[in-house]
Amino acid sequence: MQATAKLVLITGASSGVGASMAKCFAQNGYYVGIGYNNNKEKAERIVNDITTKNEQALAVNFDYSNRESIQKAIATLTKYFNKPVSILINNGAIAQEKPFHTITDEDWQRMLLINLQGPFMATQEVLPQMQTKNWGRIINISSIGGQWGGFNQVHYAASKAALINFTQSMAKIYSKNGIASMTIAIGLVETPMSASELNTDLGKEKLKNIPAQRLATVEEIAELAVQLCKEQSSYLSGQTLNMNGGMYFG
Repeated sequence: MQATAKLVLITGASSGVGASMAKCFAQNGYYVGIGYNNNKEKAERIVNDITTKNEQALAVNFDYSNRESIQKAIATLTKYFNKPVSILINNGAIAQEKPFHTITDEDWQRMLLINLQGPFMATQEVLPQMQTKNWGRIINISSIGGQWGGFNQVHYAASKAALINFTQSMAKIYSKNGIASMTIAIGLVETPMSASELNTDLGKEKLKNIPAQRLATVEEIAELAVQLCKEQSSYLSGQTLNMNGGMYFG
């Protein structure tokens, strides 16, 4: 193991954007913690893809609804790699298509628990490790829905809007400690999670209205995340990077 390599923990890394980020960080010399909730088999396949290239990765169960699970995952990673978590990417999330009047209290609570409280708990748990090194990155994966609202995903949009504000708060508090916080707000990306939305009339209309006339690729999102972890990007702390093909400029 390289003495100077940093350890990155990526949640929701068994597929989609998270899996692409895991591979991209590994290719760039990072040690990678692949956080998964239910998809252990998929996570292990990502680990195998990485380790067969003589790169370093480990899959850990990571349940955003349970602080003990978060603590155990972080402890497992730091022990295995003998390094602190220097980079946390809060990518794991849930989505749900539902008309507003049918959203239940349980739907709302579950959405905020996973998409907002989970990243809050994970950030709390890794911050002490970052502070000991006076260096860190917290990258929160939000959505264009968190910037311009949702139609059939009001609770999802609200959780992602709050995540952007959470990023800004972390930047205000911890940038002085060398810990930069950023948000990547993504639009429509080629992932299984976006497939259901794209099959709706509203989703098809959104696709037509993307100025770039295409979806983002998971590789593009991954490359941006790696760039944000370079020394030259630390002054971007608190910023939201819009990866949406020109759909929204705010």
